This record gives sequence, structure tokens and C-alpha cells, in this order.
Amino acid sequence: MPKSSKYLLVGSSEAYSGKSAVVLGLANQFKEKGIDIAYGKPIGTCLSESQVDTVDEDVRFITQTLNLPENRLLPTLLSLDQTTIAKKLSGQDPVDYVEALQHYSPTSDLVLLEGSSSLEEGRLFDLAMPQMAEILDASVILVARCQSGLVVEKLMAAKQQLGDRLIGVLLNDIPLSQMDLTETQIKPFLEKQGIDVLGMLPHNDLLRSVSVGELVRRLGAEVLCRPDRMELMVESLKIGAMNVNSALEYFRRAHNMAVVTGGDRTDIQVAALETSTQCLILTGHLPPTDTILSRAEDLEVPILSVDLDTLTTVEIIDDAFGQARLHEPIKVQEICQMMAKHFDGDRLLAKLGLEPVATP
Repeated sequence: MPKSSKYLLVGSSEAYSGKSAVVLGLANQFKEKGIDIAYGKPIGTCLSESQVDTVDEDVRFITQTLNLPENRLLPTLLSLDQTTIAKKLSGQDPVDYVEALQHYSPTSDLVLLEGSSSLEEGRLFDLAMPQMAEILDASVILVARCQSGLVVEKLMAAKQQLGDRLIGVLLNDIPLSQMDLTETQIKPFLEKQGIDVLGMLPHNDLLRSVSVGELVRRLGAEVLCRPDRMELMVESLKIGAMNVNSALEYFRRAHNMAVVTGGDRTDIQVAALETSTQCLILTGHLPPTDTILSRAEDLEVPILSVDLDTLTTVEIIDDAFGQARLHEPIKVQEICQMMAKHFDGDRLLAKLGLEPVATP
């Protein structure tokens, strides 16, 4: 029986390419053009830590942000956790995931599906991206972080697997210094290979930022002051281990930073508080002085204390930047503006055979 909806799978060839951000930006464009959309993420990978809540956090956030009604939200079929994988390997998983996917049939103009972290993820369950595209007769666009010209190799390999189902790619997180090269060399090369480039998003520090609250959670930190400012966004990380004059020059070149330094380095802490610091992270089990605490209170800069060495602290924060998610309203606003400016939504609609709906 023919389906009434078009299907668009948004995938990537590697994790943390920015799929959720792109899905949100796309959905916003589609809604503005009067397209009735449904949304789903067949494979969940970001489950809530609550034992009673098995909803993918990205799904919940996108659904709430877009204000989608319940009949426009499709269920997550599979959670890629160790328990589920072990059941499948031992033959104790009774679910027919192909049949479950075939029931993805809401009566909307477009079903927007967020794919998994790679083309192969989910193959154990017959839900790898090429398999899902075939089952649903879906079109695919891929999001790829474009850090160098080597991105073309991954996209050419993806084109071999997906064939004509791949209707376009979005090059994401392009370093500003590489934008001209991407426009004049990478994009024309891909287009000659039959891979249409529908958008090119420049690197954006805000989208790669993490909240102070997220750092507190990941570091297991104690908040010594300003627990009311956990929403502050950290865009860069600096280590305060030099003399104070060097530190001031170093800090002044940064924007919205977290500074990691020893609890005994009052001079570095003062320098950090006089520059664009979003939080101070103190190591070494030494509390800051009352003067530092008072100054941080006045400037509304949280101070965190961690029971970790500097190297471990820095590694955890670096991981947080690399896995930054789109769960803050300021990021939503930013990605929607970027997609409106840098992504050809009308070209995508034409490829899908859809037309904008005139609004009164």
C-alpha cells in the first residue's frame, strides 16, 4: 500500500557531526514553509539517565522545541545499549525491527528521521541507514564535519552505498580559514561526483559550547559560588599555570572560557575574573580566598572545585566540547539562523517533490 508521506533520513558518516542541530534547523525551515512534518529517531543513542525514562533526550528536546503534537512523533524502536545488544547476540531478542519500521506511516507531508551515528550503526538489527532507506523508500541527506579535503572520501564511499537515495549533503563545522577552499574546490568536486552540496555551515563556537551545569555534571564538581548561573555557556578552555603577566595576555585572547587552575593560584584566579571567564575550575583541594569568592559573586562567575588532577579535568572538558549537544535555547536560535542563511531549503524541497505552502 503506498504511503502518503515522503521520508527524509538525516544521517552522517561519523558521530557528533551535528545531525540533531541540522534536523532542528531543517524542521524549522519546513514548518515556516507550511510543510506538515512528523519526526522520529528510530535508533536511540542518548537515553535519559533516569531508570524509569527511556526516551532519547534529543527526541524529547526536538519535539518540545518544535511543539509537535503526539501524533507527529514517531517512537524510537531500538536503544543501542549493552543489554539490547547482548539479547540480539544470544538470539533472545524477539522484535522484528523491519516490521516495526514499516509501521512508521503518519499522515504528514514529510517524515523527518534522524539517522544513527554512521552508515553501519544498527546493522545488527537490520536498521543500518541504507537498510532503513530501502525499507521506507526514503531520501537521504548526510551531515559531514568538513575539517579538510579528505571529507570527500567519506562522502564518495557513502554515495556508493546509498546510490540515488543520497540527494544531498551538508558540510558542517567548516573552519573559517577553509571556507573559500570548500566553496571553490570541495563543493565543485562533490557536485561532479553526483553529490549535491545543499549547505555549508561555518564553524561556530557557540554550537560547540557546553553549559557550566554540564561541566559540573561531567566533572562531579562542587559549586562554591553562583549556583544560579549554571546556564552560562563555555566556548573555550584555558589552563592557568603560567606567571600572572603571561596569563593576562593569554586570557584576553579568549572568549567565554573556563579556566582550570590550582586552588592556591590566587593571582591566576584574579586574572581570570578580570577577563571573559564563564567559570573557574579549581584543582588541588584548596578553597579560594574570601576575596576571590566575593569578587566571583559580584561578577556572577561560578567557581567549581574538583577532586581531580588538572590533566584528567582537561580531558573530561575536551570530551564535553567534542560531544556538545543542542539542548539550550540560545543554540536553537543560532542554528536556525545559520540554516536559514547557509542551507538551500527550497532546493531540498524540490528534490523531495514538495512545494512550500502559501500562508495567508
